[in-house]
Amino acid sequence: MGKKNGIYSLQPGPIGIFDSGYGGLTIFDKIRKTMPEYDYVYLGDNARTPYGTRSFEVVYQFTKQAVMKLFEEGCQLVILACNTASAKALRTIQQRDLPNWDAGRRVLGVIRPTVELMDTVSRTKHVGILGTTGTISSHSYSMEIEKMFPHIRVTGEACPMWVPLVENNEFNSPGADYFVKKHLYHILSLDPKIDTLVLGCTHYPLLKDKIKANLPKEVTLFSQGQCVAESLQNYLTRHPEMDAKLTKSGKRRFLTTESTEKFSEAAFLFLSDEIEVEQVSIDR
Repeated sequence: MGKKNGIYSLQPGPIGIFDSGYGGLTIFDKIRKTMPEYDYVYLGDNARTPYGTRSFEVVYQFTKQAVMKLFEEGCQLVILACNTASAKALRTIQQRDLPNWDAGRRVLGVIRPTVELMDTVSRTKHVGILGTTGTISSHSYSMEIEKMFPHIRVTGEACPMWVPLVENNEFNSPGADYFVKKHLYHILSLDPKIDTLVLGCTHYPLLKDKIKANLPKEVTLFSQGQCVAESLQNYLTRHPEMDAKLTKSGKRRFLTTESTEKFSEAAFLFLSDEIEVEQVSIDR
């Protein structure tokens, strides 16, 4: 694994999954269950989370460092299981960095697989996006939906407190109720015709029960995990040359830039499973 003579190893390797913290574990969990035979390396940049309030340049630099680390770990394919990273860094990495690093590797995000289903899911063609400040201010969802489905109206709502509530295990607290109700009321008042709300952050599924309890019955709550997993499975079917570069022995590794003990405890909330974690540095 790693670099050989300054070039990333050409040997087959695992699928890399990156998030700024724990939230990407909701994506990993669905991918692992859909494709259990593959090997995975999950990397959480917990030491520098959250990404949602950071600038485009900072998010790009952090995401670039994470992708380089996963490439050094032998990954041939990396999924940015982070909406903020997908919104602020994916396109630049794909267009500017990958050709210089290794044109045969791939970095994919979570926004496009979600957007592709919006016309099917929404009946009224009024869709709401719940996300971090960074994701909403980037307008990535609205631009992608506009390109694919110009007839769909998109309304975004930044929910800056939701990630800290999840990261600090406060998602079942009365404080969480307040912030959930506040943002749902606001986005539905902006467009009462919304019939589909997208959880545009991988942390938000842990708030799903509270969100559902405060939503009108006619509004569908759309979580990304399963659609990203199915999109990846479809991608590998359509690209057998990439599938051949992926190892398949059912192994998984977890890396964090912060405390391994803290990561293990938090990961149990997302995976209901005890895991071993390695601490790494990606700041370079």
